[in-house]
Amino acid sequence: MVSKWEEGLHEPTMEEKAALDYSKGVIPHVPQEVVDFEAEVRKWRSGEWTEEQFIPFRLVRGVYGQRQPDSQMHRIKIPFGGMTADELDVIGDIVDEYAPMRKGHITTRENIQIHFIKVENNIEIIRRLGEVGLGSREACGNTVRNVIGCPISGVTPEEPFYVSPYVAAYARWWVRHPFSQKLPRKMKVSFSSCARDCVVSAIHDMAFIPKIQRDENGVDRKGFQMLVGGGTSIMPRLALTLYDFVPVEEYIKVSEAVIRIFNVSEELRKNRMKARIKFHIDRVGIEAFQAEVKEELKKPWAQKDYDPTPLLELPDEDLDAPHAPVEVTEGHREPEYQHWLDTNAFPQKQEGYNYLYVKVPQGDLTPEQFHGLATIARDYAGSRARVTVEQNVVFRWIPDGYLHNVWEALNEIGLGDAGAGEITDVVTCPGTDSCKLGITSSMGLGRALMGVLEEMNIQDPLVKSMNVKASGCPNGCSRHHIASIGFHGAATKGDGNQVPAYETFLGGNFGTGIDARFGVRVKNKVPAKRVPQLLRHYITYYQEQRKNDEPFNDFVDRVGTDPFEAIALEYKDAGPLNKDNIDTYLDWSKSVLYKLERGEGECAV
Repeated sequence: MVSKWEEGLHEPTMEEKAALDYSKGVIPHVPQEVVDFEAEVRKWRSGEWTEEQFIPFRLVRGVYGQRQPDSQMHRIKIPFGGMTADELDVIGDIVDEYAPMRKGHITTRENIQIHFIKVENNIEIIRRLGEVGLGSREACGNTVRNVIGCPISGVTPEEPFYVSPYVAAYARWWVRHPFSQKLPRKMKVSFSSCARDCVVSAIHDMAFIPKIQRDENGVDRKGFQMLVGGGTSIMPRLALTLYDFVPVEEYIKVSEAVIRIFNVSEELRKNRMKARIKFHIDRVGIEAFQAEVKEELKKPWAQKDYDPTPLLELPDEDLDAPHAPVEVTEGHREPEYQHWLDTNAFPQKQEGYNYLYVKVPQGDLTPEQFHGLATIARDYAGSRARVTVEQNVVFRWIPDGYLHNVWEALNEIGLGDAGAGEITDVVTCPGTDSCKLGITSSMGLGRALMGVLEEMNIQDPLVKSMNVKASGCPNGCSRHHIASIGFHGAATKGDGNQVPAYETFLGGNFGTGIDARFGVRVKNKVPAKRVPQLLRHYITYYQEQRKNDEPFNDFVDRVGTDPFEAIALEYKDAGPLNKDNIDTYLDWSKSVLYKLERGEGECAV
């Protein structure tokens, strides 16, 4: 049965939410939703429902239309990126059975997307995901989307307190909440764990950074600095502080005040292209918005109990972890293994254990790799893993003596590369491979960029610490705005035909303990096929012209964009359309002349 609040008939209470079964995962499975989805698919196929009626329904269930006719993307929510071995196995099975490209894609929102799904197959996918504790409810649409968290929460000594349970409680409160079905636009939320802020709080609609604050009685209290109004896309904005400190007992209540204000904004509903909460805050100012929240919290609804304690329960990873210490076997001195240890493995705050990053090229995993990761999780990591906003996988609770075993097992499935988080770990969105909004083949470009960076064999630590991101359009799902060197897809004119091209952004920053910042745009669009050469030229120019140990962003600040624009100008001209130069008029991984074909996205439906 579905409760009245799940049907949107009244607002839930903490007691009603706490009464649900969370034994299998963060988001409880509701079997009736599978029945409902099957019924609505039949209505749509029979013509009883129009496409316009069906789209909002399937979006809230995590099913998003692709640019290819009758193909869907199924987006699986992974709150704080946390997964079990059983979940990895089930996703591997689903990818094997239903995805013709035989791959699942880790996104920069800690989701996993499976592409080219027939709409009827989503019925079985939703059922099978629910059986192991996963779901896709509100993974798309104008909802509170997947709530992301730090992959090393609970194991890093820099964390003031264990944040993951509070991420889980937040996700549990808002899933199927009446307000989270038809917001003016989507709401993206993050929870950081420490000052490094790998989740990039500043680019979120709402963000939480953990803090300990001593009250007037000398008692240390847990809470969060709360930020609002961040975002990228067509109007990049860094989030502003709403409150310096919100006690953990009240963070859900304050978030509801923000979402209530957002939900009733008629001004935002007039134009879906400018309907994110950042537009409201940018228009009225943060002080006026703080006053709105203060007034909202005086209303009768805010008198309910919002203490999240009943929703905080998560399995104790410490109990499931392999027993440590495990004896370290001598003799593992392979240079490749030592390099991998240096870049991918780090000691936890729990003695004898490590967390390690698995470098997943462009976030794509085959069925065999999903199953291989599941086996590694069971054998060495307490049957758990986490996916990250950088499209990688993290294993935690690895005893010292198992590190070499894990490296060998990763190599067997093609995931044993070093350099996670370094410049060769390029992040890209799906682009025109599947996305209606895509302008260019960002995945194809990403492969080319990784190729040229590997070919350069970079040993310079300042260059290795940089990052490269490429998006297929200005919306920025790869988060190119905050990259050291970021690219977004565009189209330019050539010799009687359009040319796939990219715009460049330089000097963005995130996840370093320094405030996040957006990169500065470089004039001059460059044809897609010349972007790898451009990247090589930018890096070489930086190495030759910097002062001593000057970081790339400081170098960009000092010299400005003029010299980079001059470099880009060298690659700008597409040249004639003839047999010797036809490749310039083809996008990466494509075999036909480029033509800008951009559909209407469903994000704002």
